[in-house]
Amino acid sequence: MTRLGCIADDFTGATDLAGNLTATGHRVAVTVGVPAQVPRETDAVVVALKSRNLPAGQAAEAALAAHAALHGAGFGRIWFKYCSTFDSTPRGNIGPVTDALLAATGAPWTVACPAFPAGGRTVYQGHLFVGDRLLSESGMRHHPLTPMTDPDLVRVLSAQTRHRVGLLPHAVLRAGDEAVRRRLDALAAEGVRIVVTDSVDHEDLLAVERATRHLPLVTGGSGLALALPRPPGGAAPGIQVAPGPMAVLAGSVSDTTLAQIAHAGDRMPHRRLDVADLLAAPEPTVTAALRWAGGHLAAGRGVLLHSADDRAQVRAAQRRHGTAAAAHAVEQAMARCARGLAEAGVRRFLVAGGETSGAVVDALGVRTLHIGPPLAPGVSWAAADYRGGALNLALKSGNFGGEDLFSTAEEAL
Repeated sequence: MTRLGCIADDFTGATDLAGNLTATGHRVAVTVGVPAQVPRETDAVVVALKSRNLPAGQAAEAALAAHAALHGAGFGRIWFKYCSTFDSTPRGNIGPVTDALLAATGAPWTVACPAFPAGGRTVYQGHLFVGDRLLSESGMRHHPLTPMTDPDLVRVLSAQTRHRVGLLPHAVLRAGDEAVRRRLDALAAEGVRIVVTDSVDHEDLLAVERATRHLPLVTGGSGLALALPRPPGGAAPGIQVAPGPMAVLAGSVSDTTLAQIAHAGDRMPHRRLDVADLLAAPEPTVTAALRWAGGHLAAGRGVLLHSADDRAQVRAAQRRHGTAAAAHAVEQAMARCARGLAEAGVRRFLVAGGETSGAVVDALGVRTLHIGPPLAPGVSWAAADYRGGALNLALKSGNFGGEDLFSTAEEAL
């Protein structure tokens, strides 16, 4: 069976994909950044980059470096993983990275399959839905860095790539494998090199997987991983579980994360790190938060540190301080908090937000993650070696998980 080399554009996306691969019996390792040595005793390796919001050229260079490492280690198939809500800007980075990987892999064409029906992300007639709402009507329209205001993925991707983009519609998927092959052959004859695939349920993903398993490159969300055949003898190992209470660090300001913060507010100690304070006096603000957290942790209670309670606070901070400055201040503060909490002995962290997760993982010096039990579609616990013991991390995309995720996460351990 061909080993799968995966390139994820952020850290939560990496663990999202790894969790779904683990669920289908694959032995998976996640590396933080391009590894000097690629883990070999695996069915799949996921390279976690922090490239989603880089300039397009830099994002493509990072993906090509990951591809070179994976290809050099004998991985015969590449998967470019991006978010199931297609997080990007009119200039990229999904299109430019796909273009670069098409050239590097020599793939004649590839698919863009962001659908993750189990997580409420579906594509119909090329339009992306979050639950029962179009992407443009979902909370993603408010995203501070990649606001998604157009649900038509053919149109969005066409603006980002130099290649022609086509559509594999739902009606063709349901007409059988031969109809799918004819449609894909016709698109290729027309010069299409990136095919957006409809998928409204798992049966559609199975059809897409059968039609694309020969390709050296696939792109999309993690949903398609659930349609992969189980490797011979595939069985995911368990992970080491660290003791002690959990710390939740929520840098995301998505509607889903804000609802999770509100739900947890009645169930666990929580403290908001005000953006104005983080910009004016970052070190004293973090120090005070750590001192507050220490008292609760000493009593055996988990804690929640977050940057906003509701969208009004988010909008006010963005107006006053600028979106980029506010986001950067929160990201750096959460990284400092993670480092301080780990110094105090915390070994369980649930982190909400892709950029926040990347900052926290970097701050803790984690280089490899082993994937463990799922918390929700797209969210799993993982384990890393940390100072001679185990560290558990759950890296959550802002849009994933039920509203009770923060207060029930430790049950999976």
